[in-house]
Amino acid sequence: MAKSSADDAELRRACAAAVAASGARGEEVAFSIRVAKGRGIFEKLGRLAKPRVLALTVKQSSRGEANKAFLRVLKYSSGAVLEPAKLYKLKHLTKVEVISNDPSGCTFVLGFDNLRSQSVAPPQWTMRNIDDRNRLLFCILNMCKEILSYLPKVVGIDIVELALWAKENTLTIDNQVSTQDGQETSVATQTERKVTVTVENDLVSQAKEEEEDMEALLDTYVMGIGEADAFSERLKQELVALEAANVYQLLESEPLIEEVLQGLDAASATVDDMDEWLRIFNLKLRHMREDIASIESRNNGLEMQSVNNKGLMEELDKLLERLRIPQEFAASLTGGSFEESRMLKNVEACEWLTGAIRSLEVPNLDPCYVNMRAVREKKAELEKLKTTFVRRASEFLRNYFSSLVDFMISDKSYFSQQRGQLKRPDHADLRYKCRTYARLLQHLKSLDKSCLGPLRKAYCHSLNLLLRREAREFANELRASTKAPKNPAVWLEGSGGSGHNGSSSDTSQVSDAYSKMLTIFIPLLVDESSFFAHFMCFEVPALVPAGSPNANKSKSGGNDPDDDLGLMDPDGNDLKPDSTSAELGTLNEALQELLDGIQEDFYAVVDWAYKIDPLRCISMHGITERYLSGQKADAAGFVRKLLDDLESRISVQFSRFIDEACHQIERNERNVRQTGILAYIPRFAVLASRMEQYIQGQSRDLIDKAYTKLVSTMFATLEKIAQSDPKTADIVLIENYAAFQNSLYDLANVVPTLAKFYHQASESYELACTRHISSLIYLQFERLFQFNRKVDELTYTIAAEEIPFQLGLSKTDLRRVLKSSLSGIDKSISAMYRRLQKTLTSDELFPSLWDKCKKEFLDKYESFVQMVTRIYGNEPIMSVNEMKDVLAGF
Repeated sequence: MAKSSADDAELRRACAAAVAASGARGEEVAFSIRVAKGRGIFEKLGRLAKPRVLALTVKQSSRGEANKAFLRVLKYSSGAVLEPAKLYKLKHLTKVEVISNDPSGCTFVLGFDNLRSQSVAPPQWTMRNIDDRNRLLFCILNMCKEILSYLPKVVGIDIVELALWAKENTLTIDNQVSTQDGQETSVATQTERKVTVTVENDLVSQAKEEEEDMEALLDTYVMGIGEADAFSERLKQELVALEAANVYQLLESEPLIEEVLQGLDAASATVDDMDEWLRIFNLKLRHMREDIASIESRNNGLEMQSVNNKGLMEELDKLLERLRIPQEFAASLTGGSFEESRMLKNVEACEWLTGAIRSLEVPNLDPCYVNMRAVREKKAELEKLKTTFVRRASEFLRNYFSSLVDFMISDKSYFSQQRGQLKRPDHADLRYKCRTYARLLQHLKSLDKSCLGPLRKAYCHSLNLLLRREAREFANELRASTKAPKNPAVWLEGSGGSGHNGSSSDTSQVSDAYSKMLTIFIPLLVDESSFFAHFMCFEVPALVPAGSPNANKSKSGGNDPDDDLGLMDPDGNDLKPDSTSAELGTLNEALQELLDGIQEDFYAVVDWAYKIDPLRCISMHGITERYLSGQKADAAGFVRKLLDDLESRISVQFSRFIDEACHQIERNERNVRQTGILAYIPRFAVLASRMEQYIQGQSRDLIDKAYTKLVSTMFATLEKIAQSDPKTADIVLIENYAAFQNSLYDLANVVPTLAKFYHQASESYELACTRHISSLIYLQFERLFQFNRKVDELTYTIAAEEIPFQLGLSKTDLRRVLKSSLSGIDKSISAMYRRLQKTLTSDELFPSLWDKCKKEFLDKYESFVQMVTRIYGNEPIMSVNEMKDVLAGF
């Protein structure tokens, strides 16, 4: 017999490792075997069974409780490693059924009573052979008997055969123990043998009970059943005796049969009489049924007519109720007053009128009533009432808005009374009075949406006058109360002046005034836009941006009357913002008309601030950018547009200042023979320092662009001034680039844009120094280094040993050049020192330039000595170290 996977020690160890890895503690693997998982429907569809491993585990109890037994299903992962798939408790095992459709008998089903879905068939398990099947089933039954003290129901397998197989193969299910030399030995413990015998006895006892029942049945017969012929003869004799007894019984009861026949004849005659009577009664009943049906038909017709008449009267009463116009509502709609005390009745009349009009429309009214003359006449009457009321209410509201604003404008207490007194605009009373008619406007919208256009225009026109007056008064008082210098600063003017640096006066009040203008009016304009949108029934969300004070109030449920109108449609539902996109364009047009013209006062404050201190445009730009970033509501289009325009105007004003400064710089180009440090170099450093102090928010780009334009103009002008006199060009560049670096060293460390120009100036400075030093060296030692250049040029065309034989490059020529150039080296270097000192106007630059000059001269002389040694051999010449000693004395 082939070795079973149940005897595979490696498989058992792998199962134990998988169980331990799953987190189960104290479980021991008692049995493991490879199986194939499948279901009948999968096999019909052509799917392959899945390889699985079934492991029986036992968990020892530590507190005297009964041990627990589990059936674990393990599957192979992608790395061919066993991992737990499912866990079943053996205490819920109720049935073990061998599938009869499988001719091999290797497929079985384990039924559990705690499956979540009883409609799903339990999985089928297919073994490799009958022995593996018997091993697994016998081990399951063994554990159920030993640990759980019961046996599940066994179906589809002969328990006697299973018991006999267990008796013959007792040792094959024992544990395998490996000896030291690697061989496996079967060891059957006493406990296992005992449990095996117990299960065998239980299985055999069931078969014995059936045999005993059969023997008890057969013992009822006196004779034995050893011979089949004798038993058959005995059965025939008993059948004949039974038939004879039946015939005798029939003959004995003949008189009784005669009496029964006579009774049947009498009953037949009576039945014939009854049949005749029933025919007569049936005929009469048929005539009666016809009469009753006729009566019922007429009665049903009358009853139906009565019910229809009653229903018709009820419907007509309802229709008449719809068509009736209450006298008090008719009076309010046609001639009532619009005073505040009467608004509640007017709103009730509007609600009734709206409901009455809707009740006469399909589907609120049955379509069969629509074309009735009374309904059509009542519709026309209601439309006339609606037109009259809408016209009266619209005319009243237009006059009311105009008179309300005229009263506020004429009342001087709304504006500043003394010079320098800033009166903050307060529209709380205006909104309170307008809110009285908010519900009226909603009903006007539901009655006739076209009437809102003229009302919105009237409100915008009236409130626009008030807002422009308030902005103009506030801007005038703001400028009058601000103390600022009247003389504008000239930053980069070429000529000297007392206010050339602009740092002598503080102009922070200018930007503070602009900030106060925005702080007062931007929230006011946003609130007015939000109030207008809700008051005039625009279906848009709240216009107050998230994070603003008003938004926080409305979220926290504050009692501020300006926070929320609490508007609802006439049916009592909140207005939803889903349809906002359709009205956003109309709302923005109305807001443009409501707030148009107020921007002129903001522009006036910007222009006024620019005239006092153009650099304040930087801080005003940052303030505007901060407010602009807070306006995110799409419907507040005008406020965002106003801030955009202000930002653009500030940028234009600042750009004009930068252009004027560039023109001041460029005017320096017209002055002839300028020497020393140009005036705009140190003044630009002061200007840059002041600009950095004014930066707020997102003004960095504005400043960087200004730096780029100013410095580019400065460098271009500097180059043009330097080129006007080639003799002093490098000196002018050296001194001015050095001054630029010295004045902007601190700012360049923190401002990336200035750092870029700082490096550019440094490179230009180094190039100018190199050119100037080279010109001084060549001017004093022209013959020496010209001779060196000629030799270097010839090295590319002829051999080095042929150069001393060329015309003008012989050793004699070399000695003549050395004598003329190096005979009075101290005087030559002293002359070069004095010339450099004479050309510079700044004593601070001289030490560094002289050090560069000595280094450059020493490098050139070292190259000359190397050339002489390479070309002319051991020709006597002053060494490099000797030249260093000479230069060290200066």
